[in-house]
Amino acid sequence: MADAQPVKLHASWREPLAEEFASPYMAALRQFLVAEKAAGKRIFPKGNEWFRALDLTPLDAVRVVILGQDPYHGEGQAHGLCFSVQPGVRPPPSLVNIYKELHSDLGLARPGHGFLEHWAKQGVLLLNSVLTVESGLAASHKGRGWESFTDAVIRLVAAKETPVVFLLWGSYAQKKAAFVQSVAQGGRHLVLKAAHPSPLSAHNGFFGSRPFSQANAFLEAHGETPVDWSLPEIHR
Repeated sequence: MADAQPVKLHASWREPLAEEFASPYMAALRQFLVAEKAAGKRIFPKGNEWFRALDLTPLDAVRVVILGQDPYHGEGQAHGLCFSVQPGVRPPPSLVNIYKELHSDLGLARPGHGFLEHWAKQGVLLLNSVLTVESGLAASHKGRGWESFTDAVIRLVAAKETPVVFLLWGSYAQKKAAFVQSVAQGGRHLVLKAAHPSPLSAHNGFFGSRPFSQANAFLEAHGETPVDWSLPEIHR
């Protein structure tokens, strides 16, 4: 892509996504990002973390998908996983609400950080729809091509033979993954829809939705190991 640093993503995704990387829309996206950097604009996350979600969670290991919109645009926040922030950064309001539901659902204490790599390493794909953003400008890279790429990622997961849980929080995520065939529609995946955990909407159906226990019950019912949703403290 635009960075001099090599693209980092797990080998399991490379061949299935090869056509996307070679596509005209990706070439246009690459040119856009090069031009933005040449103009002195700061882009988050850093280049070698654009595909961090795909690097930490191999395609064959995906058990749960959580969809976000675009990366955090504040200094030092984004590192390639939706809703997650780097160690030492205060958890943003939506993540605080996720932690509240985690406590209500599973009784887990709220972590003292917002770093979600522990989930990603267990097969929770923390995928944003758009993978880059300009510093200080939310949704600034919307409509530049990332959405087509992440649609392809979701299609690959939806084609898996093993059942997957899709946690779709808010109308944006629900529309993006509307093509996923749920068990309620005769498919093999569990699709759990709820309001977005943002403070603006969390009280309209996110709180009390119990996504974490439902996800684990479904995984266990299909012979899969449940996710350890607890987040160990980070010692640096």
